[in-house]
Amino acid sequence: PWADAVPGLARLKKRYTIAPLSNGNISLLTNMAKRAGLPWDCVLSAEVFRAYKPDPAAYLGVADTFDLRPGQVMLVAAHHEDLAAARECGLRTAYIERPLEFGSTHPKDVAPQPGNDLHCTDFHALADQLGC
Repeated sequence: PWADAVPGLARLKKRYTIAPLSNGNISLLTNMAKRAGLPWDCVLSAEVFRAYKPDPAAYLGVADTFDLRPGQVMLVAAHHEDLAAARECGLRTAYIERPLEFGSTHPKDVAPQPGNDLHCTDFHALADQLGC
């Protein structure tokens, strides 16, 4: 995992429920969490909803699973298109910068985009902004 992921998520977990929403399958996500020590409360996959992101059923399925309104759920991601699709479904959004996601020879534009509720350099910054 990114160096900030495990300690940042641990801070967030003290106050919030953490569940990934990935197009990866549950087996992959479970193995990833186990190997990396990711402190997720629940492992969700788009396969559970039989709809893959950016299909609204995937994003809205998370809210339904936890008996929440979409506005009570925040998608945290490093991909603006994923966040835009979540916003269209009424979810709150937070962008995490990962400028070297594609390697140092292919730096990614991590400039703030309009519409996101939060823009953070890493999970520690997200925890700070959310009062954790």
